[in-house]
Amino acid sequence: VQLQASGGGSVQAGGSLRLSCVASGFTLDFAPVAWFRQAPGKEREGVQCINSSGDSERSSESVKGRFTISRDNAKNTVYLQMERLKPEDTAVYYCAVGPCLGPILNRYTEYRSKFKYWGQGTLVTVSS
Repeated sequence: VQLQASGGGSVQAGGSLRLSCVASGFTLDFAPVAWFRQAPGKEREGVQCINSSGDSERSSESVKGRFTISRDNAKNTVYLQMERLKPEDTAVYYCAVGPCLGPILNRYTEYRSKFKYWGQGTLVTVSS
């Protein structure tokens, strides 16, 4: 039972990528999902999250207006569309099941125990 993130790669600044988060061993239908990232030498941070029905999202200020989270429950998948990428977006991106609330997304260190089914993550590298 886990979520597997994929779709990472190397792009130049200003480019785009779409990450996928696929559930295995369970259905995502009733699960809120969040994307996180961890840059080298830094703490893991929340990026965006989406509720179970897909009609409510939360975003960190650093990606607001550039990243879009969506879900296709029929495919058991949550997506993260990343546009106008910046070098500071370079990180390993992870997805996990957990509550989609702004205060929780933005305070991962404090609320990390609320998230589960972590996969291995996918590396995104943005060059200038």
